[in-house]
Amino acid sequence: TVTDKDRHAGDLAPHLMERVDGTGVWAISHRLRADHRASYQFHATGGTREDALRADRSSWLGVLDHAEPDPLNDRAPLPSRDGRNPASVLELPDAPPQSRIRRRDDVDRGRTLDAEVDGRRITVHLPPGHRPDSGPYALAVLLDGEMWGPVLGVGDILDNLHADGDLPPTVAVLVDTMGRRMDDLACSASFVDWLADTLLPWAEREYGAGADAARTVVAGQSAGGLTAAFAAFQRPDRFGLALSQSGSFWWPDDERGTEWLTGQYAWAECRPVTLHLEVGLQEWMLLQENRRLRNVLRARGYDVRYREFNGGHDYACWRGGLADGLAALLGEG
Repeated sequence: TVTDKDRHAGDLAPHLMERVDGTGVWAISHRLRADHRASYQFHATGGTREDALRADRSSWLGVLDHAEPDPLNDRAPLPSRDGRNPASVLELPDAPPQSRIRRRDDVDRGRTLDAEVDGRRITVHLPPGHRPDSGPYALAVLLDGEMWGPVLGVGDILDNLHADGDLPPTVAVLVDTMGRRMDDLACSASFVDWLADTLLPWAEREYGAGADAARTVVAGQSAGGLTAAFAAFQRPDRFGLALSQSGSFWWPDDERGTEWLTGQYAWAECRPVTLHLEVGLQEWMLLQENRRLRNVLRARGYDVRYREFNGGHDYACWRGGLADGLAALLGEG
């Protein structure tokens, strides 16, 4: 969160630690608002100062490949994938509570299943006591399923929401990107139609969920957040609810211009959908774009819920926001 903006500007110098004179201690200080939340890691460099300050993409990916969590932070770390180390989590005293992200021993457990639909990997989490013939169930379609399932264990969040009475019995379907993330999660009508016409009928047949658009939410982060909002626009007959976290509403950045989806919402007939948007105050590349979409949705008469958190493009923030957003969208019904 703190490093990203300077890295994009090509200047990592403010983020190098300095040795405290006469000691073996290296230190750095940042002045942050008391409600800040962020994941972070340390990277010890063995080369020159010039090497440490390289901010190009390949150099930065190398940093991420070898960075390590804070050994003195005793909070539960944020898991990672692709062989990378977990990250430590910084939560200042006024950060919003995230009471539903940890596994609890005193709640009924749902079941998590692996499946394949039309060649795509799917993870399904069923609510406690689920029986296909006892529905219909609400449905949550989570994009970037390979992150929310095996890495972040979203089943624990869902079980906690059910135990707290904040969510009706809900089937969650986690969709793996299968290496096609940038194709599928860039306002792809064919992908959204696949979700609507193949995945949802399958979920209804197998698990009794997804028949009612008013109780079906599609949720995503970053490009997934863009796609969640696009799905509600493109197929309101199947997705009546959309949860967008840090949505990449700048898309596309090419000859078509920018903020295409915002323009679609501005000019097209109002859809019968509800949207829940959230974005981080530290996301300087997304904050204004999310605010503009919020303003357009409100002006066009949409039911839109909007909030800003003091953090960045970060699963440490998104996992709490996912719980809150699902409860806000599905819990009212």
